Amino acid sequence: MPDRNHSAVASRIAVVDVGSNSLRLVVYERLGATLLPLLNEKVMCALGRGIAATGRLNPDGVALAFANVQRFVALARALAVDHLAIIATAAVREAADGAAFAAEIEALCGIPVRIIDGGEEGRLSAAGVLAGIPYADGVVGDLGGGSVELVRVDATTTPAVGAGVSLPLGPLRLAEFGDNRKAVIEQIEAALPAAPVLRECAGRALYLVGGAWRAIARLHIEQTRYPLHIIHQYKIARRPAEAFLELVAAQSRRSLERVTGMSRRRLEVVPLAATILRRLIAAGRPDRLVFSAFGLREGYAYGVLPGGERADPLIAGAMTMARRQSRPGNDGDRLLRWISPVFPRLNEARRRLYRAACWLSDTAWTEHPDYRAELAFLRSLRMPVGAIEHSERAFIALAMHARYGGPADDPVKTAALPLLDDDAAAEARSLGLALRLAYTLCGGALDLLDQVLLDAKSNALVLELPASGGLFVGEAVQRRLDAFGRAMGLATRTERRLNPTPVLA
Repeated sequence: MPDRNHSAVASRIAVVDVGSNSLRLVVYERLGATLLPLLNEKVMCALGRGIAATGRLNPDGVALAFANVQRFVALARALAVDHLAIIATAAVREAADGAAFAAEIEALCGIPVRIIDGGEEGRLSAAGVLAGIPYADGVVGDLGGGSVELVRVDATTTPAVGAGVSLPLGPLRLAEFGDNRKAVIEQIEAALPAAPVLRECAGRALYLVGGAWRAIARLHIEQTRYPLHIIHQYKIARRPAEAFLELVAAQSRRSLERVTGMSRRRLEVVPLAATILRRLIAAGRPDRLVFSAFGLREGYAYGVLPGGERADPLIAGAMTMARRQSRPGNDGDRLLRWISPVFPRLNEARRRLYRAACWLSDTAWTEHPDYRAELAFLRSLRMPVGAIEHSERAFIALAMHARYGGPADDPVKTAALPLLDDDAAAEARSLGLALRLAYTLCGGALDLLDQVLLDAKSNALVLELPASGGLFVGEAVQRRLDAFGRAMGLATRTERRLNPTPVLA
């Protein structure tokens, strides 16, 4: 059993992932119904190096792993985790000395090592992808040093994780062929008939998990000068991907070192990872590649949470950040109800973004006024939550920039504008100006908004005030109402309610 405190639901979960290429510790902090990484540390042990020839774990990697697993376990305990698990994958399960290696770790650390088979490895990776991309429909490919797991996922079905297969195609295993590219390709092609699940990604997405494939995404981001350096949900259409992978597969490590700051050990396996991916694409013909930062570790960690507490990771993360960083009484749902009459025809996906923006709308209140717009923009664009596409990050970030009065021509927005079309960028600014008006009216005391109504009618933006009192009138209110009206292309006016209502003067 994992090292676990049974007295309460885990608020910190640690996973030590003993892979064929890397050894990694991730400690997750529970924020409501979502998890954010508190600590993420990796060591490239290459346990699976040479396993195809010797049948045993790499001795140098074993020594490195023993030292670092002890550190990882001690560090997790020092951070007071409630749940600690050690999970081993392809190299340990296949090596003749894998069981002895696991037993030694158990003796050193007092924590059992869970050696999982290829089927469970694939299922956990697929569950992780679904945690970070809840609408996923296609095939998950998880590339480790010693194997690649392929699993069908469809968020619209029950269960969402379908059939899968594990293929012996990890870069460390294929490295045994040296520079013989023809032999590498033949080995890959010989394994593919055992993976009929690949046909399920035709016309759908191939979701990519694993450090070597994330390295390919980083290379593509650099080559294309993509404005956002976030791997999760980075997408490449199949045709451009094919050409790029051919280019990467033909590069030497020294060539790749000139264009990236990645570690030497990671770069050693990137050309082989590109070769594997190129052949998977040829066999499966997905319409796009989608890179996922969520995988086996997240699949395991989210499985520790009570099932009834699963929620949209974006909204759960935004709510928790708001409760930690906003003024007391912050309520994004209350704000959303107040602005909804002006935005009446939101579909479900758009309403979700508006809701997240409303919850995040007070999170920069403690910053210096001159930097609030910039910091709110960057924090929203880069927030460490899943279940959000890059264009959605840009939408929320632009809304937060406007909410804090950032100028329309602010150069800080350069990173977001290419991710949205002009209409979406204008809509995000309108949302931000609506929130700015709300905070001007109430000063952060959201219950005051119950006394005023905002609506769009007869081609005008109308602010309905109480029958008497001066709380909601003034130059600042009018200025921000007018700014919102200009963004919406509407005239503005204020009206007094005919029936008196109690107001705070």
